[in-house]
Amino acid sequence: MNAPRGVYAIYDLASLASDRLDAVEAVLSAGAVWLQYRDKRESAPDRGLLAELAALTQSHGAKLIVNDDWRLAVEIGADGVHLGQSDGSVTQARSAFGPNAIIGISCQDRIERARAGIAAGASYVSFGRFFTSTTKPDAPPAAPGVLTAARELGVPVVAIGGINAGNAATLIDAGADLVAVSAGLFAAADPGAATAELDRLFADRAQN
Repeated sequence: MNAPRGVYAIYDLASLASDRLDAVEAVLSAGAVWLQYRDKRESAPDRGLLAELAALTQSHGAKLIVNDDWRLAVEIGADGVHLGQSDGSVTQARSAFGPNAIIGISCQDRIERARAGIAAGASYVSFGRFFTSTTKPDAPPAAPGVLTAARELGVPVVAIGGINAGNAATLIDAGADLVAVSAGLFAAADPGAATAELDRLFADRAQN
């Protein structure tokens, strides 16, 4: 797949006071390239909300990725799925989705997991957490060097975990193609401005 660069917005319903579609609109308008739907609530999934998210991402030229559930992702026609450590088979997801879907896997700080996932059909790999995370406070820490090591894998490299405009530059310089951000966007006073500030970090490096 073509390697995008920029902001990967994590829309985590469990951590939001409301569905905040205005914030989604602002984040996408400001340049987020991927939007992940993540919902751990007992009432999940909200198919009406998913339809709205699909329309919003499509109108902004972004990609919609469903967390955890590749069957749901296929059912709603999402652009892809992100699979954690125990969210099912990458091989099955690839077989069901076809060759063009985005399939990502969580690798923590483990290059060997990334290699195995890519061999099974993953199209991007995610590492972290790199900083203190309000969304996943118990996730094991990772060092920026793993992003540099992952550059040789030949797929987009995602950094996640407590990222904001004040700390993202280190991860981008280490090798992240995308920075996955949840609270740093959707808990911000101005989600659009927070997205634009992160996006400028990528733009500045593209010009140098």
